[in-house]
Amino acid sequence: MSNTLIAVDNSGSYRLYLTITTDMVAEAQRIHGCSPLAAAGLGRTLTAAGMMGLMLKGDGDRLTVQFKGDGPAKEILACANAKGEVKGYISDPCVDLPLKSNGKLDVGGSLGNGSLTVIRDIGLKEPYVGKIELVSGEIAEDLTQYFAVSEQQPSSVALGVMVDEYGKVCAAGGMIVQVLPGANDECLNALEDTLFFMNSMTVNVMDSMNVDDMMNRIFGSMPEEFKPHILDHRDISWHCDCSRERMEKALISVGKTDLAKIIEEDGKAELTCSFCRNSFSFNKEELTQLLVQARS
Repeated sequence: MSNTLIAVDNSGSYRLYLTITTDMVAEAQRIHGCSPLAAAGLGRTLTAAGMMGLMLKGDGDRLTVQFKGDGPAKEILACANAKGEVKGYISDPCVDLPLKSNGKLDVGGSLGNGSLTVIRDIGLKEPYVGKIELVSGEIAEDLTQYFAVSEQQPSSVALGVMVDEYGKVCAAGGMIVQVLPGANDECLNALEDTLFFMNSMTVNVMDSMNVDDMMNRIFGSMPEEFKPHILDHRDISWHCDCSRERMEKALISVGKTDLAKIIEEDGKAELTCSFCRNSFSFNKEELTQLLVQARS
């Protein structure tokens, strides 16, 4: 069963992206050794990026979602493509803060004041870049604001990551609802009521077997003419496309002077992928071969 669905309502007033990303977020927590707070911030960002990736049209299209702040987490970054492949990292995977007064993880506090940048590379000469100041740092609220300001697309974003008593991710998911041109006012009123009274995203994920059940649970009380019907099922999953060849290009890009200095002083190099933490080692002979290709 696919973990993501795309739907529109029967009146053509809104489009829905709904996903359960528990496995992907748990994998990200394992790779980066995330604290519960870091897992929540990174997991929300990965989930949102995955859904936004499915909005891209071309197979080669990609996007980057970057949160940067003056808080201890510093930066959370996720990359996604139209195939539903997602990767990401958080600058401080060990970040930890007291719970908020409502008992929830303080993702906003971990980011502090800062900005959200979304970069969409759709094969044009220059990528599209949208940037806003953070509203709360809680990820979903900031993305809702981003869609409204940078893309003029009225949207509602809901994201959730739940950890168990041992600090491990046990549920994660998200939803993006986007209003379509010519939307029915009666439908929008019903939609607003539904979203207002909806239980938290993680509760719906925990109680649902799959995204179809999840959709029916959330929208089941809406009038029949405004309920969503499924257009497509897709998958969102963790995927890092790093390789030895990419790391070779990175070494070549530092230039002859710096690469020669590495050869002379260290005689070797080890590069670690920021996304998947895989390491690639290069001995002196290999570095010398790369030096020939480097620019002065």
